[in-house]
Amino acid sequence: MATDEKFVVYVMDQLEGVEGLTVRKMFGEYALFKEGKVLALICNSQLFIKPTVSGRNFIGTPVEAPPYKGAKPSFLIDDELDNKEWLCQLVSLTYEELPAPKPKKPKKEKAKP
Repeated sequence: MATDEKFVVYVMDQLEGVEGLTVRKMFGEYALFKEGKVLALICNSQLFIKPTVSGRNFIGTPVEAPPYKGAKPSFLIDDELDNKEWLCQLVSLTYEELPAPKPKKPKKEKAKP
């Protein structure tokens, strides 16, 4: 089941306190980015935050589930989705802990016949 765009708008409204956060549609679902880091996925109208030590400490006992079949488990955010301050703090902690994205390799030019 694809994510309802209204849910994406709601999540982004909840996270308006996180500066520089963007969302991009990918493979029929959505990814939340900040400065090139993927912080969360929105799949099947559910919010999944990438797991980090600081996020786990902040949440306490997180519910973990894969956002899609074959994916590693992430923190499934359900009960606190309406708590803007809590959610912004979790996303900020996640951003701080995740490593910077690896630089992209330059594309190889195709040989011309």
